[in-house]
Amino acid sequence: MKKIDFMLTAFRDGLQSAYGSRVLSKDYLPVVEACAEAGIDHIEAGGGALFQSSFFYCNENAFDVMDAFRKAAGGGTTLQSLARGTALVGLEGQSTEVVRLHAALFRKHGVDVVRNFDALNDLENLRVSGDCIRAAGMKHELAIAMMELPPDSGLRRGSEFYLNVLRKALDAGIIFDSLCFKDASGTCTPKTVAEVVKGARRILGSKARIVFHGHDTAGLGVESCIGAIEAGVDQVDLSMAPCSGGTCQPDILSLWHALRGTEYTLGIDHHRIIAVEERYKEALKGYFLPPEATRVDPLISFFPMPGGALTS
Repeated sequence: MKKIDFMLTAFRDGLQSAYGSRVLSKDYLPVVEACAEAGIDHIEAGGGALFQSSFFYCNENAFDVMDAFRKAAGGGTTLQSLARGTALVGLEGQSTEVVRLHAALFRKHGVDVVRNFDALNDLENLRVSGDCIRAAGMKHELAIAMMELPPDSGLRRGSEFYLNVLRKALDAGIIFDSLCFKDASGTCTPKTVAEVVKGARRILGSKARIVFHGHDTAGLGVESCIGAIEAGVDQVDLSMAPCSGGTCQPDILSLWHALRGTEYTLGIDHHRIIAVEERYKEALKGYFLPPEATRVDPLISFFPMPGGALTS
């Protein structure tokens, strides 16, 4: 059987997508430790709104949280962060000096891999920030942003659109350790996901590490992961309840169940994962789950909605 790697997103993207990252670290860090004990060795630990919300809403120093996260996860766990190109963990582009400082500080505070994305796939932003990530001693995961266009727009971005972005990134000399196709809206069809992964594998060869990141916004999360796996992806991103499904990533146990009887495995002890999920639910039961953090109609999800959750 082929083992498919996964990164657990429950403590960054999951918290951001379901709770706006407004959760105190003291409540979820014990669950991080339990995840490491259960054999989960790759966890998303920073970046995105988690960094901002620590300062803005939780009255915590984000760097202290990162240090505590590393301690809870242990030295054998790969910790990954998200950077918005040259906007880093903010919403505006920063100078090259600040981009370098971001990389140096995130490395200092325990990050091993940075996923680097630009919502418009601006390759110059990705090149500059990617160079700084690697210079700081971290692995650079280049992300190509994907999104299905509204079905009645008369427009469609097929697989060739995203594969052309990859070709341009290679032509631009962007160096990366792994490549992620990032469907931040959760609206791409499984067919498009599979075609993109197959095309990337043809371009990059068998040794390249290819990752798929999606959301379950349109209810297609597990199906898209399976499409990516069958097309040759090395890793998918998964979460845990209560930060799974809806605008979050699919649940580990959902994909584990869907892969039963196939030639693929996640290599987990599902009993231990069930126990960890129950701990996570207990840790977050006192927090308010916003009404937008639920699965919505897949057509409605293609259009901006007032007050809707933002995911990245």
